[in-house]
Amino acid sequence: MKEIAGNTIISSLATQFEAFEKQLNGQSQSAVHQVRRAAMAQLQSTGLPAAKDEEYKFTNLTRAIGKNIDFDLPKPAFNQGTEEVNKTKIQALDAYSLVFLNGNYEASLSTLPAVDGLTVMPFAEALKAKAEVVESMFGKKAEAKTDPFIAMNTAFSQDGVFIEIGDKVVVDKPIALYFVGDSSQSQLSYQIRNMVVAGKFAEATIIEKFDTLGANESFTNVVNEFSVDEGSHIQYFKIENDSEQSYHVSNTHASQETSSTFTANTIALNGAMVRNNLNIKLVGEGCESYMNGLYVLKGKTHVDNHTVVDHVKANSYSNELYKGIMDDKSKGVFNGKIFVRQDAQKTNAFQSNKNVLISDNATVNTKPQLEIWADDVKCSHGCTTGQLDEDALFYLQARGIQKEKARAILLRAFASDVLENINNEAIKDYLEQIITERLEA
Repeated sequence: MKEIAGNTIISSLATQFEAFEKQLNGQSQSAVHQVRRAAMAQLQSTGLPAAKDEEYKFTNLTRAIGKNIDFDLPKPAFNQGTEEVNKTKIQALDAYSLVFLNGNYEASLSTLPAVDGLTVMPFAEALKAKAEVVESMFGKKAEAKTDPFIAMNTAFSQDGVFIEIGDKVVVDKPIALYFVGDSSQSQLSYQIRNMVVAGKFAEATIIEKFDTLGANESFTNVVNEFSVDEGSHIQYFKIENDSEQSYHVSNTHASQETSSTFTANTIALNGAMVRNNLNIKLVGEGCESYMNGLYVLKGKTHVDNHTVVDHVKANSYSNELYKGIMDDKSKGVFNGKIFVRQDAQKTNAFQSNKNVLISDNATVNTKPQLEIWADDVKCSHGCTTGQLDEDALFYLQARGIQKEKARAILLRAFASDVLENINNEAIKDYLEQIITERLEA
């Protein structure tokens, strides 16, 4: 193999891919597996992101996982009890739930919906039961050639969930996907592929939550593909509150048709290194997209949020608000891009990234970008980075509030813009409790 970034990792993955193919039997000739093979070839050809790769300039994932993750190790067994798994759930949330342990679907801990016009099943089952739908979408939204970690995930796509929401179907409860890893015995790495197909005028809320139990290192690579048809309203939550030894990368790609609404809420609270790529393409007219992000970091946690909003047709609207609070030696990265194509007249697109550093050792790198080819638009972007307002802090202390408590009040107020956009009270209360405990610690 030629010398490329991550060469040792890719050599290990190539050996695993050969073993993976032998387990597929008849499925090795399927259209889906041809996409897998092409993705593996792409990965072997281009390698993982190099240190000078502009898209990973501030987040050297290749070096981090190469140094800390042994990809030759087999996936360990899940040895945690049901009680420990249940503790990772959002307790007050009334939702249908699917539980994955070390990436494997666990039916005994899951509650599948029985809703007419709604199909929810493990991705491995959908490869057979919904082969035509999967083949029509697989690798079409999230293309292997656009990111090496998409290529890696595509090559090994087997675990995850498939959700199909029929025309005019309104799902009465959120669908919560709980991914729980056990790294207590040895290192853990796994790939997750989720696919959501929303029909015309459908409505649903999808929640992803990631937790790892154990002191050893872990690596999780996730790809989500959303197809949002005409008039549909889809809400998506990504909650990442992993262990301090976890390395996590996700790529979420959504495509919106005419008059649809897609809302993405990305919350990152812990981990060694986290990279979230969010790409939304508004291919129809009259679409609305909302992106809310919050990262509250401490220790040496490193979180990188990369977003792309692509306005293709006219009369669409997007609003993006990401906020970060960095303590200790943590590091935040934000790179947001808005594209307004020539045919996307009368587009309204707004982007804002605001950060607060509460430690002299914390850092943030932010880069908002806006490219416009249309002339009848309203667009804005901007970023701010600073520290807490000393006058406001003094004001609260002068009224008898201790400094740490006063600081926590101001920081909660800073984060409230993002949290107030969450319309599910159980999720909002859950996040507010975690953030309050973090800020008052």
